[in-house]
Amino acid sequence: MTLLQTALVLAVGFIAGAMNAVVGAGTLLTFPALLALGLPPVTANVTNTLGLVPGSLAGAYGYRRELREHREMVRLLILPAAAGGVLGATILLVLPAGFFAAIVPVLLLLAAVLVALQPRLARRVADRKAEKDLTADGTWRDHVSVMALVFAGGIYAGYFGAGFSVLMLALFGIVLGSGLQAANGAKNLVAATTNIASSAVFIFAAKPDWAVAGLLAVGSASGAIIGSRYGRTLPDQALRLVIIVVAVGSALHQWFG
Repeated sequence: MTLLQTALVLAVGFIAGAMNAVVGAGTLLTFPALLALGLPPVTANVTNTLGLVPGSLAGAYGYRRELREHREMVRLLILPAAAGGVLGATILLVLPAGFFAAIVPVLLLLAAVLVALQPRLARRVADRKAEKDLTADGTWRDHVSVMALVFAGGIYAGYFGAGFSVLMLALFGIVLGSGLQAANGAKNLVAATTNIASSAVFIFAAKPDWAVAGLLAVGSASGAIIGSRYGRTLPDQALRLVIIVVAVGSALHQWFG
């Protein structure tokens, strides 16, 4: 890589790490950037997942105070999140690389739609916020339902993952009784778990670009630390617009480029 490309990967990783710690959707910046570097879609996806692991861990740690009262939730969600991540990563590697390359534009557009709908989801979360923590105080049906949704989301996250955090933020905003900051902490925890689980598969069964993954790791970890501390002040509308433009532009480039 050239010096300019190295600086670009570090910068994109930093921004994505900060975004993932606060609102999610950082993959919609890093994945197109890796494609622009010339990495094949599957290699870019695998490298991206590995590179964002430190950032997701830093984001989860940054919201540790919001999660202290939800220890029971941690016990419920770690296993299905990890299992979903492993299954999604396995599906990515088992299916032909051409299949993933063909549906990448669709996945990018789907993620862009989720990001665009995020304000509406947030409003619905506020309207339907639970009076108690369903993952800790609900019935066994509540527990199973939340675990099943996290498992399904983990599969998607292990396979591709862009927009995954938006869905998890909406889910935890509904099932937790402590507001959106606790929901964001739970989202970061589940994202970190799925990233670690899918990365374990990729390390042994895939061929990531380790140099790029290392640069992303440094950038994403630094961004997540800053984002966890100061990211709540970011202008959501401007950030959301940038994400949507990048995702749609990348999808169109994959189709017609």
